[in-house]
Amino acid sequence: MYCNYCGKVIPDDSALCAYCGQRMAGVVARKRLVRPSQGRKIAGVCAGFAEYFDLDVTLVRVVWLVCALFGLAGIVAYLAAWIVMPEEPKLAALPATATDRVAG
Repeated sequence: MYCNYCGKVIPDDSALCAYCGQRMAGVVARKRLVRPSQGRKIAGVCAGFAEYFDLDVTLVRVVWLVCALFGLAGIVAYLAAWIVMPEEPKLAALPATATDRVAG
């Protein structure tokens, strides 16, 4: 199978491309509620919820801010989510092969 984003050959059962990290469209992956390493402002809680529920991150931040302003529950929930939600796993960089060095 080939990656649609970078064009490299990848195994048929791959959920992610080992070269560029993009999710393969044909693979149905289970979503996980994690705090992403990119696009976060404070702890990544709002970005994680936005990614999980497929919403705009600004909308999630505004709703969370309104909840925090109208009661302490929003702040407590944010802190609890910060503690409970795991970090997004880091993708390990693969060593360059001889064919990659020649082509790139």
